[in-house]
Amino acid sequence: MAVVNSTETSVPRTGWLWVGGFVAFWTALALLASAEIYVAQLHWDKPVSWKLALTRSFKEFYSYAVLSLAVLWLCKRWLNLTGLRWFAAHMAAALVLALAHVSLVSLLEAGEISVQTGQVLTFTYLFKKLVVNYAVSNLFKYWILVLGHLGWQYYRRFRERERQASALATELVQARLQALRMQINPHFLFNTLHTISSLIHSQPETADRMIARLSDLLRASLDHGDSQEVSLREEIAFLKQYLEIEQLRFADRLTVAFDIEPKAESLLVPHLILQPLVENALRHGLEPREEPGRIAISAHMLDGNTLELKVSDNGVGLNGVNGERKGIGLSNVRSRLAHLYGAAQSFELRNANGGGAEATVRLPCCTLPRSQSPRVVVMSGGDDGTPAAASVKACDC
Repeated sequence: MAVVNSTETSVPRTGWLWVGGFVAFWTALALLASAEIYVAQLHWDKPVSWKLALTRSFKEFYSYAVLSLAVLWLCKRWLNLTGLRWFAAHMAAALVLALAHVSLVSLLEAGEISVQTGQVLTFTYLFKKLVVNYAVSNLFKYWILVLGHLGWQYYRRFRERERQASALATELVQARLQALRMQINPHFLFNTLHTISSLIHSQPETADRMIARLSDLLRASLDHGDSQEVSLREEIAFLKQYLEIEQLRFADRLTVAFDIEPKAESLLVPHLILQPLVENALRHGLEPREEPGRIAISAHMLDGNTLELKVSDNGVGLNGVNGERKGIGLSNVRSRLAHLYGAAQSFELRNANGGGAEATVRLPCCTLPRSQSPRVVVMSGGDDGTPAAASVKACDC
């Protein structure tokens, strides 16, 4: 079976559109000129008929349509000329093409009978008459074409620069996202190895099991490669592997509860978005206290367009009302959300009712990777110094 290249088939179609538009433009001008001639000469003793008005107008404008191709060719050829050289070259060409147009129209109309005098129109008579009549209009048409072509070239260059800037901005966002994602792995790896080193002498069997779980966790992390988003189902599975390691360390002091809406499991979320929130709750919420701790992870669709993720604990809470814990994990979460979803996301960390802290992430419901969703990304700095995406087109749920 032959494979048809879509690029090759689109070129002729575009060419035919240009031809159609070109013919339609000059035909419209000819029809307008015909109406003007017919109406302007209605008060004459021998007014011009519609047929004659149409014939002469089409001869005039179609002649210039043919010559306009030469004008466009000259515009491309002299595109790199500047200043006085550009103006002089086009002015000389305008005079030559004006005479060529008069000559061509005179040749086409020679031999016709004058409506007013009844005489046969000769080429010499027509040339002398039309040189005067068409002198200004031909120059005007020439410069309209030149300036129109120049404007089109500037527009194309502007769109090309805009496209390149958009592509560079997107590549920059992808690079930053990848850097932020890679920052998470060594972050929890360092903390886990630190825990293993503290247990390796006092509880060697527990440390051995933690190493095995850590190996599985790192393998699962590497399996996703450069993916920025995974399904919520995959994210929860990864989080459970991480929590197995932490439960070995906390033993009976840690209880974990999941409340995941079934319909939300197929939605896409940033990879490793929940792990830093859970780790933050463990390190800063539960570790400082000796009593048993509890972490609750929930995911629900709010209105069909927004996914809400929550991680709450019954730990010591934040320092002050609406205070914020500092650290690599939380700043990483904020930056990745801003890069991926712009203003369509929100992240809040606050004291929970009844004690402890609660982290809430809201983001658009997406089932397609954002790499498949058309978007324009414009980067700007936030008030707090964190990068933010000013314009991101969210995908559909």
